[in-house]
Amino acid sequence: MKKKILIVDDDKDIFESMKIVLEAEGYEVLWATNGDDGLKLAADKKPDLMILDVMMNTDDEGFQVAYKLKQNKDLNDMPVIMATSVSQKTGFSFDKERDEDFLPVNEFLEKPIDPKVLIDKVRENLGQ
Repeated sequence: MKKKILIVDDDKDIFESMKIVLEAEGYEVLWATNGDDGLKLAADKKPDLMILDVMMNTDDEGFQVAYKLKQNKDLNDMPVIMATSVSQKTGFSFDKERDEDFLPVNEFLEKPIDPKVLIDKVRENLGQ
């Protein structure tokens, strides 16, 4: 059975490029363009992993989604990879160890994401 990956990103080009890479590796890819739809789709389809943008309708929407996921007992064990260009735009960088309580995600990847890095991190977070 194919592993499902939910991409929550408002940029169609980013989604399409990740979808091509992930489908070529045999994953089923779902898409939501904002946090609310992403949370609903996650609850409904129970993806195996989420790739989450930070800045969508608001500058911190991805942070809010990550926090809500970890509060949801049905979804809190789903790995989350945060895909962001925040560092480029603000100079702020994330540190998994330092920021884990504030931002409970498994990985931070800087956009644009190298396809090999994307696949490696997806596999790693799915235990493959």
